[in-house]
Amino acid sequence: DKQYLDLLDDIIRNGVKKTDRTGTGTISVFGRQIRHKMSEGFPLLTSKKMHWKSIVTEIMWFLRGDTNIKYLVDNGCHIWDGDAYKNYAWKTSMDVDGQLTKEEFINKIKTDDEFAKKWGELGPIYGKQWRKWDRITYNDEHRSGFYNPIDQIQNLITDLKTNPDSRRLMVSAWNVAEIDQMTLPPCHYGFQVYTRELSLEERFDYSHNVRGFYYLNKTSKQIEEDMNYENIPTRAISLMFNMRSSDVPLGLPFNLASYGLLLEIIGKIVNMIPDQLISNLGDAHIYLNQMDGVKRQLNLKPFKLPKLVLSEHINSNVDIDKLFNTLHGKDFQIEDYLSHPPIKMPLSN
Repeated sequence: DKQYLDLLDDIIRNGVKKTDRTGTGTISVFGRQIRHKMSEGFPLLTSKKMHWKSIVTEIMWFLRGDTNIKYLVDNGCHIWDGDAYKNYAWKTSMDVDGQLTKEEFINKIKTDDEFAKKWGELGPIYGKQWRKWDRITYNDEHRSGFYNPIDQIQNLITDLKTNPDSRRLMVSAWNVAEIDQMTLPPCHYGFQVYTRELSLEERFDYSHNVRGFYYLNKTSKQIEEDMNYENIPTRAISLMFNMRSSDVPLGLPFNLASYGLLLEIIGKIVNMIPDQLISNLGDAHIYLNQMDGVKRQLNLKPFKLPKLVLSEHINSNVDIDKLFNTLHGKDFQIEDYLSHPPIKMPLSN
């Protein structure tokens, strides 16, 4: 919370006013970073209450490879409603039969599958690029090709298990060839992970403090053998995500929690301990109509960060397609979350 609040203050003090595509106007700075040690708690803001269910639903939507808002709407997540409705309103602006209101539009997405299939689609955004990046594989002998999409998430998990020191552990959503087909180009356009070996002391601390194991009257070698038998992780994993554009009051808190959750999920799948979460921000801004809410938030004292508990369904032996299609909100429990009340601020689409 302190780093986040310091960033808000930095933007107010040092930012410049800029125009933007929404017509709202922003105050903006360029090139900022937030670094968080996951051992200090899960990065869910406490200076205002966060809607945890929406954070979980959106990251699961990405990991399923979905790009239609129906899954989100059906699960009570309305982060992308405005983008989908704006696309619908623009494309039906000349419709002689008139347009649906935003509320009517969302209700029809819920109840009419054909309507949702047509108007709920946002184009080849995050889920498509993460799980099904377009690729045609050619067979020179037969002079033919076939569709062979790249599953970046599966490749990442495979590489983490087989070559954890690789410097190519990256996932990109910035597919230049398809940006013009996206309702909104990716704001968080890519992430990279990094792993390192844990010391025996770090493994012992995790084994004792997190897993609750005790090693009485044993030598270091015996303790190490016991930890290996209990499959105590031998490596730590960090994640760094990059943003070209960051709506700091509204978007960034979701991004921090979302990528923190992604780091925890991947760490559990590859049996590594989450270490650092790093966010690199390009254009970090506050919309001018958010200033009142931001100033209220800056006067609040943060609480201690909560703890995340993941379901045992998430483990190193899972099939990720089956896993991502069966996980629910109950598989991600936030414990000891104390926060100030929500602060309503406008979202500019």
